[in-house]
Amino acid sequence: MDDSHGSTRRPVNSARALELLKEGNQRYVLGDSQSVSATPEVRHTLAAEGQSPFAAILGCADSRVPPEIIFDAGIGGLFVVRTAGNTADAIATGSVEFAVERLHVRLIVVLGHQDCGAVTAAVSGGTDSPNMAAIVAEIQPSLDEAREAEAEPTICKYEDANIRHTVSKLKGSPLLAQRVQDGSLKIVGSKYDLKTGEVCFWD
Repeated sequence: MDDSHGSTRRPVNSARALELLKEGNQRYVLGDSQSVSATPEVRHTLAAEGQSPFAAILGCADSRVPPEIIFDAGIGGLFVVRTAGNTADAIATGSVEFAVERLHVRLIVVLGHQDCGAVTAAVSGGTDSPNMAAIVAEIQPSLDEAREAEAEPTICKYEDANIRHTVSKLKGSPLLAQRVQDGSLKIVGSKYDLKTGEVCFWD
């Protein structure tokens, strides 16, 4: 089985991991997905050998943006953390750190998307729910950044700023920053087009 699936035991370097994501997304865009989701053979192998994902994805919880599908990665290929608005609170960041520290993942991708409901809610003023307000609070700094750059940002600009902010927060983690500095880890942003299915990566 190729190195886009979780049965491989060898860590995949960041450059190869990014290639695998781009190749998988291209297959998905063209309607030529090839991953085997959960055959008994794959399940048994993963159960016996443990997981060895080739990349970690911190993405939005939006039901239209499932990383395993849009990257044609299948079961075991990706370590996925999903939060509304692809935010990086302590739990999400700790989860990504676990993938790097314990599973030897060498690429982290922050995956945002068009028409993000969490960003739109934050722009409009949030919610009365204290738990949802915590999400808005995580997004707020990116809104401030977008407004500093231009007087009346579009929702697209707010979304982009939010992706950049999450990347910056992850790079601020001492554990992750050390690995970025020594070249063993790469953290990139990306954005998913809901209509075309294409993911644009930001280096």
